[in-house]
Amino acid sequence: MNILKECALHEPCSYISGNDQTIHYKVIQECTKSQCETLILRGWRRFGSMYFRPICSECRACESLKIDVENYRFSKSERRILRKNDHLTTVIRHPTLTREHLALFEHYHQYKHHTRHWDAPKADPKNYYASFVQGHGDFGFEVLYFDHDKLIAVDLIDILDEGISALYCYYDPDYNAQSLGRYTLLQQIEFARRLGLKWIYLGYYVEGCQSLEYKAGYSPSRELIGRPEEDEIPIWRAINEPLPL
Repeated sequence: MNILKECALHEPCSYISGNDQTIHYKVIQECTKSQCETLILRGWRRFGSMYFRPICSECRACESLKIDVENYRFSKSERRILRKNDHLTTVIRHPTLTREHLALFEHYHQYKHHTRHWDAPKADPKNYYASFVQGHGDFGFEVLYFDHDKLIAVDLIDILDEGISALYCYYDPDYNAQSLGRYTLLQQIEFARRLGLKWIYLGYYVEGCQSLEYKAGYSPSRELIGRPEEDEIPIWRAINEPLPL
């Protein structure tokens, strides 16, 4: 593993207003699929060539979750969402950058700025490339969703040996009635089943953070215990299962 840079930064918390956070960062050149999965299994996340995880000394609010694909059963409302979008065209390929990507990305974040008070900087090609295209190796993909010829959603994922890591999804808010955020995640579950993969790595759930609380609605799922290092075996327990003695 070729680590170009490693550091810890103390900064305002991204998830809980008024809190501070300490994030451990690694910038890794040409990370392999197995190296990526080693980190994801231990609570790291990937944006581009940058891997990160919270290491706050006095807070454990960030909980890493993964969906149990084999035992997941679609609810009636989820089956309706799948049927409602079965006319969409899907393309999966390694991540790219086009004007369509940037326009959709900016439209989505402007909507979130007005509805969730997210920051809404103008979409920048260099930042987008660094966050979503760079560092994908042979395991990073984008799933593009089209309504006829119109790009309406982009779902960025890593396809690893045991599961799919959900990196980031953005979509056209003009299609809110289609529940595209939920639809793309349900499609990940179906895709994982076709590939014989066990898990969807959801990233962090934070109680009280409106943008992340939806993750608790997917069951059965497991949560990572503690912050294991790379030479330690990660332990994932079923939600609501007692901690091991």
